[in-house]
Amino acid sequence: MAEAERIIGTPDIPGAAGAEPEQSAGNVAPGGRSGSDASAPAERSGVDSGVDSAADSGADGTRVADERPTGSRRRRIAVLFAVAVLAYALDLVSKMIVVAKLEHHDSIEVIGTWLKFEAIRNAGAAFGFGDAFTVIFTVIAAAVIVVIARLARKLYSLPWAIALGLLLGGALGNLTDRIFRSPGVFEGAVVDFIAPKHFAVFNLADSAIVCGGILIVLLSFRGLDPDGTVHKD
Repeated sequence: MAEAERIIGTPDIPGAAGAEPEQSAGNVAPGGRSGSDASAPAERSGVDSGVDSAADSGADGTRVADERPTGSRRRRIAVLFAVAVLAYALDLVSKMIVVAKLEHHDSIEVIGTWLKFEAIRNAGAAFGFGDAFTVIFTVIAAAVIVVIARLARKLYSLPWAIALGLLLGGALGNLTDRIFRSPGVFEGAVVDFIAPKHFAVFNLADSAIVCGGILIVLLSFRGLDPDGTVHKD
C-alpha cells in the first residue's frame, strides 16, 4: 500500500502543505515586502506626527528651526509663578516697610540727591501718570492677569515664562493696593517710594512690569513666541 501511494502520488488537499505558501504570499506587499514591513512607514509616520514639530512657518512661508526647550510646559509654568510670587512678595514687603517706617517722615537719601526713598501715594498708573483714571488702571491690571493666565496654557519658552512672571507679579502688587488701600475698593492709591533725581517716583511692582515689558519686546524682535517656536517676518 505504501509502495502504491509512493508511485501514484498524494492528491492535493486544501489546508495541507500547499496552503501555507499561498497564505504567506498573501501577506507579501508589492515590491517583495511583507505586510508588517509595508505598514511600518505609515506607523512610523504616525508616531512622528504626534511629536512636537521641530520647525515653524515664518511669514514668508519658510521653515525655521524651533528653539523650544526640552523641558515640559509644567516646568515653564512653575517658573512663571515662581517669578511672579517673588516679585509680588518683594513689592508687598517693601510697601509694608515704607508705610510703617517712612510714611509721614523725611525722605532717606540712598545715593546723595540722585536717589532717595520717599513715601508717596499714587492714584494713577506707573510712575505717577493718569491720576484721574484709577478705576480704569485697576481694570487694565486685572485684564493683564487674565491674559497672562491664558498664555500660560501654551507656554514652552523659559524667557517668556520669566517675562510673564515679572508682569504678573507687578500687576498683582499694584492691584493689591488698588483693592485694599484708601480711599476705597478699586480706587486705592499705590504706594511709591523709589525717587531718582529728575524722574517720577515708582515702586518695585512698577520695576517688575517695566522689566517684563522690555524682555517681551526683545523676545518679539528675536521672533521667539511663548510656545517656543521661532519665526522670521
